[in-house]
Amino acid sequence: MAALHVTPQIVIDEDELEERFIQASGPGGQNVNKVATAVQLRFDVARSPSLPEDVRRRLMVLAGRRLTQDGVLVLIARTARTQERNRAEVRERLVDLIRQASIAPKPRHATRPTLASKRRRLDAKNARSTVKRNRAKLSDI
Repeated sequence: MAALHVTPQIVIDEDELEERFIQASGPGGQNVNKVATAVQLRFDVARSPSLPEDVRRRLMVLAGRRLTQDGVLVLIARTARTQERNRAEVRERLVDLIRQASIAPKPRHATRPTLASKRRRLDAKNARSTVKRNRAKLSDI
């Protein structure tokens, strides 16, 4: 595999990814005790030359607990019984995460409540106030 094509603008080179194969728990029978099928993928988000700065910031937020203090994203796949399928799954998850981060959020434009909505709100408050006032005992007033 030469490179991961995330978007037309973002291509991650193979040497930026570090894969380790570790023993997995779960399905596989006796094979699970002999073969390291789980894949741990490490990608240095903080120092990657492939990521634009805005995507890097959003990815670091999206990564959450999967990001180390050094800015390295750690993803683990252990659901499949073979190394190849786990490897493909973890790479797909990385691509999905980066694609998510590459989408810039739409800017929020501040709006003000309409005059009619303000009136409706005040009318509702007034009606509620009247209901509560009518509930009170006459001696309370």
